[in-house]
Amino acid sequence: MIMFFFWCAIGALAGIVFGSFFEWTLHRYVMHKPVRGFRFPFERHALVHHRIFKADHTYHLVHEPDKKTIPMAWWSGPAIVAACQLPFLIGALFSHKWGILCGAALACTLYFTAYEYMHWCMHLPKRRHVERSGIFFRLNGHHLLHHRYLGKNYNVVLPLADWCCRTLLLRSRVAFAQAQGPSVPDVQPTRNKLVLAFSR
Repeated sequence: MIMFFFWCAIGALAGIVFGSFFEWTLHRYVMHKPVRGFRFPFERHALVHHRIFKADHTYHLVHEPDKKTIPMAWWSGPAIVAACQLPFLIGALFSHKWGILCGAALACTLYFTAYEYMHWCMHLPKRRHVERSGIFFRLNGHHLLHHRYLGKNYNVVLPLADWCCRTLLLRSRVAFAQAQGPSVPDVQPTRNKLVLAFSR
């Protein structure tokens, strides 16, 4: 039993790391590029979500009917978690370490639940408890920059893949009128803060 929980912990750690790279790959190559025969994620995310939610004041929900464009489709979460389990299932079949699969399944489920909840809170802030955390504050700035630079910051939960794949952007390249709020960090370039202050 102790070994089962040990392999669960290994699977959970691997699931979190894998989740970051899976999220990055899905976001970059499926949600931002049309895939022949499966355009739904691209159309819903790149063409609709990014048209409505930009990096300025529209980063936060402006029109109530647009609320439905914040989350992914209801079936996406289970489908993503199931797809994430394929390498762990194959590994468990060959190694007979079923704890790895259990840990990975739990970690991936929590990862993509966190993705949906945090993404919802980022675009529809309500001063929730999570929005007062330092981690959320930093990740919110990370995601805000994605809405400014669509080719950067594909991760929402854990920017590990952004860092490894060189798509990590910590500050804007140019000054712009960004979204404001208690859980939104200043992502302006350091040298242009004075310029931005006079441009408002």
